[in-house]
Amino acid sequence: MDKKIKMGMVGTGFIAEIHKASLDAYIHNAEMVAVSSPNNADKFAKENGVPKAYKDYRDMLTDPEIDLVDIGIPNDLHCEVVVAAAKAGKHVIIEKPLCITLEEADQMIDACQKAGVLLMYAEELLFAPKYVRAKTLIDEGAIGEPFLAKQSEEHPGPHMPWFWDVNRSGGGVLMDMGCHSIEYTRWVLGRPKVKSVTSFLGTYMHQGRTRGEDHSYVVIEYEGNKIAMIEDSWAKGGGVDDRCEIYGQKGHTRADLLRGSSLMTYSEEGYGYAVEKAGTTQGYTFTMFEENWNYGFPQELQHFVNCVQGKETCMVTGKEGRDVLEIIYAAYQSAGEGRKIEFPYTPPTVKIPIDLWKQG
Repeated sequence: MDKKIKMGMVGTGFIAEIHKASLDAYIHNAEMVAVSSPNNADKFAKENGVPKAYKDYRDMLTDPEIDLVDIGIPNDLHCEVVVAAAKAGKHVIIEKPLCITLEEADQMIDACQKAGVLLMYAEELLFAPKYVRAKTLIDEGAIGEPFLAKQSEEHPGPHMPWFWDVNRSGGGVLMDMGCHSIEYTRWVLGRPKVKSVTSFLGTYMHQGRTRGEDHSYVVIEYEGNKIAMIEDSWAKGGGVDDRCEIYGQKGHTRADLLRGSSLMTYSEEGYGYAVEKAGTTQGYTFTMFEENWNYGFPQELQHFVNCVQGKETCMVTGKEGRDVLEIIYAAYQSAGEGRKIEFPYTPPTVKIPIDLWKQG
């Protein structure tokens, strides 16, 4: 029998809860043995049955029992923690987006390569069962060669309050959820080379909370006469709305991540479960059954655990995270300059990506 992979969690927010619940319910060859947070590591550990708690993640990285580190913290801290984990010889799975800048992305990828550890970019849509079935149909030739992929993810706003601060997040909804849409559509289209990026961004409902965009629409032209159309929003009420649509030369397919496996619910109080939180679920929403599984979180973690054990090859790495970030740069620049950004593309050096759209 394979040795159980021992995991250390950096962060105790909403994504840490999802990953811990996914491990406990579905994954039998890995376990979370430690957690770190400067604020509530002890509380998280006690409530979730995690044996060890650390205030400083650097202390946790010295623990020889830990094989891999799962990172779910604000974007501005990603690079620092990944580089430190790599130097400590730990494999890393990092939540989206990969980081804030392309320079950070290069540091992270380089550090992991030099240390000989795996770096997985956590994109759960590549593991969500309905979305995986759509990709399987394409691979089987059911709809012919795909030429158009659409994906949208929309809800009333980010799950963690730090995301409203663009200095921590790097941008608005494009950084928060556009990364999902970009990577999923790239994947189903075969990850072709980018020809151009055109985007339209606006802050329509949350001007008092953020200078980030709360609605984004991006068109990505790829080589081989392929197009991705992605739309993401923090300005749509009624819980999460997550859909994809793919057109091929011999057919098409559509997937709605929530509808069809959910309960139509009306609640004046709001309710809490893994991805939806109380307060964002007031009114009519679609209440998911086995929500973590339908979103692909357990499958994503299981894949990486298998990669660490040498059973599988990582299908979404730091390189994919960097490619997504480069497209996000081009989208912000397109909106800022009101023009199509052609590739090959040399992105400007900026403090945060949203600065390519607007300053101040």
